[in-house]
Amino acid sequence: MLRVIIVAVALLIEPASIVGAATSGCSQLPDLSTARLRWAAVRKSRVDPGHSEESCRSYRSNFFEAVTTRQAAAICGDGADRSRTLELLDTEIEAFNDLIATQCGS
Repeated sequence: MLRVIIVAVALLIEPASIVGAATSGCSQLPDLSTARLRWAAVRKSRVDPGHSEESCRSYRSNFFEAVTTRQAAAICGDGADRSRTLELLDTEIEAFNDLIATQCGS
């Protein structure tokens, strides 16, 4: 019985702390247009055979940044702008995912 109470209290506390942490990051949401320009430049850069690991690391890092930006936008955004932003971020994520699959697959 005590375990059930502890689990119930933990479940009630955890979502509140997650929402509080998530909304505090809303002010730090990066400028999407600047990020998209930077991501486009990374995607268009040529993969030099001698630096392929470095390029793959860059692709993975930018993929992670796009995913975390999307997560923040999903939590912080609202209205029609939110849907458009999520669509744009999904496109960026898919592009990096494709690059990683084709250029960095082992």
